[in-house]
Amino acid sequence: MEHLHNATNRFSERADWYNLYRPQYPKAIIEYLKQTIGLTRTSDIADIGAGTGICAKLFLEEGYSVTAVEPNAEMRKMAEVTLNSYEGFRSIAGTGEETTLNNESVDLVTVAQAFHWFRPEETRKELERILRPSGHILLIWNIMQSDNPFLKAYTDLKKKYENPIVHPHRDNLHTIQDIFAPNKVITQNFRNTQQLDAEGFQGHFFSFSTIPLAGSDEMRHELNRIFDTYNQDGTVTLEYETKLYLIARKDQ
Repeated sequence: MEHLHNATNRFSERADWYNLYRPQYPKAIIEYLKQTIGLTRTSDIADIGAGTGICAKLFLEEGYSVTAVEPNAEMRKMAEVTLNSYEGFRSIAGTGEETTLNNESVDLVTVAQAFHWFRPEETRKELERILRPSGHILLIWNIMQSDNPFLKAYTDLKKKYENPIVHPHRDNLHTIQDIFAPNKVITQNFRNTQQLDAEGFQGHFFSFSTIPLAGSDEMRHELNRIFDTYNQDGTVTLEYETKLYLIARKDQ
């Protein structure tokens, strides 16, 4: 079992794979935020632990402005290359514990597939510092499912070869409630899917920082065998539950 440390540099050699082969987020998230917190295009959004900009892109494509805060230089550069054409995009170096953003300057903080890498108590204080009194925090995870033979085979392969890390506050409602208590945590789930060809399937596998980059011949053979067994017309479909945790800065 690997200890959680040096999280900033874990994805330095995987930025390309991460950008190309990690799943997007459902557009239904934006409509949900419009209905629940009154999100508008004048809202100031900060995406913390932005990585290669997958979550930021969701909002930028709909005309929102997003400040992407990311500590890893390779991931941040990938986001800048991909998203600099959007007028509302801004990229800065920072962490969940030290964003460098001004006090009460943000209406919505998003943390997508990243909160489990942060030190939770320090991050809560920092996010509350940068949020306006009426602001909200949105934690997002794409959780891959394993309820059909293909998904189970893929999940089992990852478990077999990965060097696992315990993330006590990853997609755990009770832990997240404890971190942000007494503020209310609202949950919402969406279905999400991703289709990958053979190259994309391999790229998805190696985008996980727990998978050894070199890999054994046996591991690659098993990965190819799963694709060959389950692909339909040259693609496989990954299924996810996109899980949202919405927290108000104050008990509104």
